[in-house]
Amino acid sequence: DLSPCLYFSGAILGRMETQECVHYNYNPNPAAIQENRGNRSGIETCAGEKDKRRHCFATWRNVSGIVEIVKQGCWLDDHNCYDSTECVEKKESPDVFFCCCEGNMCNEKFVYTPDNTQAVQSKFWTTFQVWEKSTSNPVTQKPPVFTTLMYSLVPIIGITAIILFSFWMYRHHKLAYPLVLVPTQDPGPMPPSPILGQKPLQLIEIKARGRFGCVWKAQLLNDYVAVKIFPIQDKQSWQNEYEIYNLSGMRHENLLHFLGAEKRGNNMDIELWLITAYHEKGSLTDYLKANVLSWSELCHIAQTTARGLAYLHEDIPGLKDGHKPAIAHRDIKSKNILLKSNLTACIADFGLAQRFEAGRSAGDTHGQVGTRRYMAPEVLEGAINFQRDSFLRIDMYALGLVLWELAARCKAADGPVDEYMLPFEEEIGQHPSLEDMQDVVVHKKMRPTLRECWQKHTGLTMLCETIEECWDHEAEARLSAGCVEERMVQMQRLNNITAPEEIVTVVTMVTNVDYPPKESSL
Repeated sequence: DLSPCLYFSGAILGRMETQECVHYNYNPNPAAIQENRGNRSGIETCAGEKDKRRHCFATWRNVSGIVEIVKQGCWLDDHNCYDSTECVEKKESPDVFFCCCEGNMCNEKFVYTPDNTQAVQSKFWTTFQVWEKSTSNPVTQKPPVFTTLMYSLVPIIGITAIILFSFWMYRHHKLAYPLVLVPTQDPGPMPPSPILGQKPLQLIEIKARGRFGCVWKAQLLNDYVAVKIFPIQDKQSWQNEYEIYNLSGMRHENLLHFLGAEKRGNNMDIELWLITAYHEKGSLTDYLKANVLSWSELCHIAQTTARGLAYLHEDIPGLKDGHKPAIAHRDIKSKNILLKSNLTACIADFGLAQRFEAGRSAGDTHGQVGTRRYMAPEVLEGAINFQRDSFLRIDMYALGLVLWELAARCKAADGPVDEYMLPFEEEIGQHPSLEDMQDVVVHKKMRPTLRECWQKHTGLTMLCETIEECWDHEAEARLSAGCVEERMVQMQRLNNITAPEEIVTVVTMVTNVDYPPKESSL
């Protein structure tokens, strides 16, 4: 291989005498440059001592691929320089490069080769001409053409690869999830709504925002209604809720009254609307934040909530409009329970609801859905038996937490009433992670605190027992919604006997009676 000869003067066998070296001294001081004491260069004659060897040296820096010489000149006796005819730096990535050699003007060229096995290759790319006899100043050469091309092409190739990979990922994800990323699929025309017809519907104000959309208060002629608006990418939730509302037997006093559905807009701007009755008092969460409850109010809200859930869970054949299947709500919480003007509860938001019909499988039902704070232990563990009763028991666990919220804001017991708190807010704050809930509910088996003062009130004592049987860790041990409703009726009667402060009429089970859309919710 003769390539080293392109850059070096060739080795001379035996000891090389060093009499002259390239001399250069870098001075960055502007004042010195003005006085002609700046960067100096030339040839230095090396003075030596008897029996001492003389060498040449060079020091330089590599600044963004450009060689910046610091110093060149004569070097005193140094065994590291013995018999080296080339000025080569071999240390790994030094801040300042240094090399020394023997032979006249051997420091005119210098090399950085950290890997001896690739010395020839390294010399080819890192050898720089730093001295020209035709000028009094050193010349800092630019890197070779190939290196320049590499510095230019590598970023371009890298950016191109990133763009191509991003485009491929976009196409792959687009094909896998067309409804989410390309929401152009038209849900088709809505079936005619006998209630809405061609009546004008005017949106007034946003009342709530949720996981799948927002809820507006709107005006339909002289009545207020609620309009739940879904973006097209949440079509699945809208579709599911629409289908649940349209099942046979879904008209019930304690279920939110459905009025109709509409599609608004075109192409990418499509919105999907669900129109329901409107209830001014809003959700149970909102009401409990602003109000404390008397015992009779607690009983009435708890009883009508349990009645609505019991009806939802029930499989009822032979209704005049067909067969009503059993339905699991799967997101029971105080935010999804609305209050009418007389504090009668009605259950809303069926976007995650699951119906169970003979010969129909649960399909691609996902087990771990709902609101983390209200998730039952088996949901948090991901250990759900995908059978009807398992889903109904999950609802009952959440109902137990709602009953606890009612008890915590009731003034029937002696002692102060605490400010409203969500279940487990005292234990893990307002924004628990799934891991937080698993630790508290599954591993530690904790539940919200039942206050000691509640045990001194006969009705609250019964309510606490009911709550504990609803949120039992063993799903099979939990009460049914119908059983909870019966207990609430008993507690209401107990109140009428012991403290008839305000009588709330106990309404017997209503199944499939149509009620005029006086007010509404959500």
